[in-house]
Amino acid sequence: MLKRILFSAAFLSIFLSIIFLQMNCASNEKKEMTQEEMVVHGKYLVTIGGCNDCHTPKIFTEMGPMEDTTKLLSGHPADAMMPPIDTSEITPGKWILGNAHLTAWVGPWGVSYAANLTPDGPTGLGNWTDEIFIKALRTGKHMGTGRQILPPMPWFNFAKATDEDLKSIFAYLKSLPAISNKVPDPVPPNMLSSMSGKMKGKKPM
Repeated sequence: MLKRILFSAAFLSIFLSIIFLQMNCASNEKKEMTQEEMVVHGKYLVTIGGCNDCHTPKIFTEMGPMEDTTKLLSGHPADAMMPPIDTSEITPGKWILGNAHLTAWVGPWGVSYAANLTPDGPTGLGNWTDEIFIKALRTGKHMGTGRQILPPMPWFNFAKATDEDLKSIFAYLKSLPAISNKVPDPVPPNMLSSMSGKMKGKKPM
C-alpha cells in the first residue's frame, strides 16, 4: 500500500513538473508581431531615435525650428540652396556645419544630405526591401552594397538593433505617405569650393 502511495506521489510530482515546464516554455515564447504592431513599434523607435531631427525639413517659428509634418522624413529638400561655406574651417578638429533644416551637413567628408525615407519609388525607399534596409544599417553602405553612409548618420548604433526592431522601423517607413523628393548626391571634399554658394535658381534655406 505504501509503495503504491509513494509511486502515485512520484508520478503526480513528475506530471506536475512536466506541466510547469510546458507552461514556462510557452510563456517564454515571444509572440510574433502583426504588421500593425510592427508599424506602431517602428514609429516608436524612429521617434526616440531622433530620425526626424535630420530627415524631416523644418518650419521656422517664434519658438525655433519645428518639424514640417507635411514632409515627414522626406529628407533634404531638393529645391533648397546651401548657404556659402567657409572651406577653411572644414578640416579635422575644426567645424562641422549643419544647415538650418539640419538636413545637410558639411565636414571633412564633404557634404552629406539626409535621405528621403518615405516609400516613394524613384526618390525614396519604395524599391527597397527589409533585407536591403537591414543590410544597409548593418554594413553602413547605401542599399548594403553601395557608397559609404556618411556622417552624421549613426548607422553603427542602428547596427546593434535586432532584426525585429529594424524590420519594424522599415514597416513604419513603408507606411508613410510617399513624397517625391530627389535628395542631392553627396559632395566629396575636393568639390566643396566649387559648389559653395553657386546653386543658382533655387530658393535659399
